[in-house]
Amino acid sequence: MKAVAVLKNLPLEDPACFVEIELPQPALGPQDLLVQVRAISVNPVDYKVRRRPFAANDGPRVLGWDAAGTVLGVGAAVKNFKPGDEVFYAGDVTRPGANSELHAVDERIVGRKPKNLGFAEAAALPLTALTAWEGLFERLAVSVSVDANRGKKLLVIGAAGGVGSIAIQLGKLAGLQVTATASRPETQDWCRQLGADLVIDHRDPQAFKQAANSDFILNLANTDQYWPLMAELIAPQGKICCIVENEKPVDVNLLKSKSATFAWEFMFTKAMFRTADMHTQGEILNQISSLADAGKIRSTLAKTLDGLNAENLRQAHRLLESGRSIGKLVLTV
Repeated sequence: MKAVAVLKNLPLEDPACFVEIELPQPALGPQDLLVQVRAISVNPVDYKVRRRPFAANDGPRVLGWDAAGTVLGVGAAVKNFKPGDEVFYAGDVTRPGANSELHAVDERIVGRKPKNLGFAEAAALPLTALTAWEGLFERLAVSVSVDANRGKKLLVIGAAGGVGSIAIQLGKLAGLQVTATASRPETQDWCRQLGADLVIDHRDPQAFKQAANSDFILNLANTDQYWPLMAELIAPQGKICCIVENEKPVDVNLLKSKSATFAWEFMFTKAMFRTADMHTQGEILNQISSLADAGKIRSTLAKTLDGLNAENLRQAHRLLESGRSIGKLVLTV
């Protein structure tokens, strides 16, 4: 099968950064699906894994952990899918990614593709939707009851990217007052279109005064930079969740007087550690699928590149690493 891989650490400017190669069809475990990949989305995890040093015995590194496609085969213990089913999923970062014609993935972390969305629109959703859902409803413990959330405030820092675009929509569905941060006119407009009640410029420290006493803060940007500000803005007994690793020690004592809660969200945790609730990712994706089909959330697809090839992946990574992307970028296969 055709795949696009990374063979060694090279800068994006180098034409050999990505290489088109032939690989054997993946072998299936008992709970695996064999998926014919139809579309793949690009996320920060892709370039982070791409940049990792290569060990002497490392083989080709296939990236891509956001996909939609059609089931071609199933493992012996698969219960919920059959050949011909259309699916979408974010996958498992400890296994090869989906930048290939065929891909093996555990059925427990797979959802049924929304019927009303094409493969490209569907591929833009899984990783960001899972991150936003787990961040809000598991880490921040936002209630699923609109009545329980009435009057409560959610601040989403770095809201115009993939995760923020879903978090705004889920926050509004949960009945929260959503404040989103974005710095450019086009990204601010994007957040408003997705339903944000208030959009502020995160380059303006004074603007954050409008987000004082937020019950929940979901930070999708620089944890080190925003840590003191989050400690100031969080309401007493409020909750903070971050997805970007800190580079320096942060002072958790800043949260003590408010008895504030802090949590990390890493979407790959359940698959990496085969947690007892690993199957909930498939269930979450099925709920996202139902919401999309009901028109209650929209795909955050913003740009499509036609074809899985080395040059398109270089272009996609370059745009993502610029920090100026809006929504999600998808490659069709």
